[in-house]
Amino acid sequence: MQPSALLEAALYVRDLDEAERFYGGTLGLKRIAKAEGRHVFFQCGSCVVLLFNAEATKTPPEPGANLPVPPHGAHGEGHLCFAATGEEIARWRAHLENAGIAIEADFEWPNGGRSIYFRDPSGNSLEFAEPRIWGLTSRN
Repeated sequence: MQPSALLEAALYVRDLDEAERFYGGTLGLKRIAKAEGRHVFFQCGSCVVLLFNAEATKTPPEPGANLPVPPHGAHGEGHLCFAATGEEIARWRAHLENAGIAIEADFEWPNGGRSIYFRDPSGNSLEFAEPRIWGLTSRN
């Protein structure tokens, strides 16, 4: 057996309101859930980006909770990579720069494909890359 795809990916942020403005506004992702002080979730294609207040996720659920999600969390900067075509990456670079977001790196991989790297307001490393950097031909 082998998993067929990622369903969700999580990052931990310092300020949920600031993260919501960045991921919803600057990146244009659709917010699908929010729990004040705990999390905000966004749809990204067929995947969900989960943004958590790390301290809030350390608390175990109450006995008999409807959603008994075990405690989890991380410290330090995480990383997510969004799939994009070369043309989309060029447009994303211009969009991010116009929004005052610094591009940390922009390069072609040895096996082909371009990536750009930048940071979210919590310092997480974000990337737009062509799927072919991994030998993939589609975004799925």
